[in-house]
Amino acid sequence: MENLYIIWDFVKEWYWIPLLLINTTAFITILVENGKPEKTIAWLMVIVFLPFIGVILYYFFGQKFQKEKYFRRLDHRYKQKLEERWIDLEPFITKEIKLTDSYDPHLNDVFEYLVNTRNAIPTSNNEAQLLINGEEKFQFLLDDLNKAQHHIHFEYYIFDEDEIGSKILDILVEKAQNGVEVRLIIDDFGSAKFAKRKKHYEDLGIQFEIFLPVRFSSLANSNYRNHRKIVVIDGTVGYVGGINISDKYLNPNKFNLYWRDTALRIEGDGVKILQIQFWLHWQSIAKNTFLLTPKYLPTFTTQFSRKLPITFAFSSPGNTPPHVMESMILSISAAQKSIQLCTPYFIPTDSFKTALLIAVSKGVDVSLMIPYQGDAAIVQAASLSFLKPFVQRGMKVYLYKKGFMHAKTICIDGLLSYIGTTNLDSRSFLINFELSAVLLDEKIAQQLTQQFEKDKAVSRVFTAETWKNEKWYYKAFASICRLLAPLL
Repeated sequence: MENLYIIWDFVKEWYWIPLLLINTTAFITILVENGKPEKTIAWLMVIVFLPFIGVILYYFFGQKFQKEKYFRRLDHRYKQKLEERWIDLEPFITKEIKLTDSYDPHLNDVFEYLVNTRNAIPTSNNEAQLLINGEEKFQFLLDDLNKAQHHIHFEYYIFDEDEIGSKILDILVEKAQNGVEVRLIIDDFGSAKFAKRKKHYEDLGIQFEIFLPVRFSSLANSNYRNHRKIVVIDGTVGYVGGINISDKYLNPNKFNLYWRDTALRIEGDGVKILQIQFWLHWQSIAKNTFLLTPKYLPTFTTQFSRKLPITFAFSSPGNTPPHVMESMILSISAAQKSIQLCTPYFIPTDSFKTALLIAVSKGVDVSLMIPYQGDAAIVQAASLSFLKPFVQRGMKVYLYKKGFMHAKTICIDGLLSYIGTTNLDSRSFLINFELSAVLLDEKIAQQLTQQFEKDKAVSRVFTAETWKNEKWYYKAFASICRLLAPLL
């Protein structure tokens, strides 16, 4: 017992030495990484104000040496595989770029940017339907799944085995047992519970892969999320947007929370781009790979009644540059009349913030809609802390009150639309695997604008006075959250 007292007295007196060594080592590691200054400062603050705990958090979620190398290798592998397809598609790309340029040369720059950066090809032989909320999306999705003849490909951040999830899984199992190839990729962080059922569904015939499994030895994987939502059916029908597979996306629901979201159903050549992206991810994680034969990339004999230019912007932690963010900035810079943005989280990077402020200052009517009440207090407070300079400059900000605004859309000049999984924050722009469909189409843009007007009717206007009247302690809390924004 006496020896224990001696040890305890020694620890009490000298504990600061190992703590100092650990903190110093973490400080040096962070500085040597030469990361973005704002992110570096944020991590240093965490370690200073949360001694030891901050180091643990950094070790599991902040270190990027090994992860960056892994994602760069992955991105390099993607580009090599994509380049093989790209050479074959050059004549098609040249023809499509000419068509989109004649459609609108001013807003066409984003299509050329995505071609020049080898991110995605342009397509025009398409038809698309804008789907508002889960109740619309799932109605179409269930019908399309029942019609599947050859293959079904799913890639989702959240896949819950609840009522709607079970309905979808029942169809997938039935299809798999009747000879349809069913491949499913889910994110281990977003679908942790469902991931544990992998073996069960593999035994039922579904080819099931988990993207970046999260284990104690690889907790840092939870910081890199596959946030994409992709469905490809027979290579002819595709779905994208913010709606995951879960009952909470249906209205009404048992959670008593109205969920406002947006998805897109696509038929035509644009589905091939989704197919290629799914294939790239599948090749990188699956043992049973497959070749992109014509049955996965069918030639469309149907020519739709009108041309609908569609491309996609994809991003990942290994991407240089961050294609989704840069494509959005390019489009915002090209805006001449109006910009409408919907996002659940607004924590813009400096470059995105500058693009919006310049757009407002040159006379473009810029409107932003975010939730009145977010699903994460720290992120919501950080989002609100960014708004003051925007409203002072003249941007209109609306706080959606009917429920939770989860849509990730942008509409520019009533003609160019972004619909996808990308939130307007650093995580989506720089860390997650994300995608956004880009459409140059007046019909879809008008539908987005009409929906924005409906949502405005159930929203509260946010002004500089609104922020001024907030309680001082909430503003203080928001300021602290803002400092941590690079880590959120």
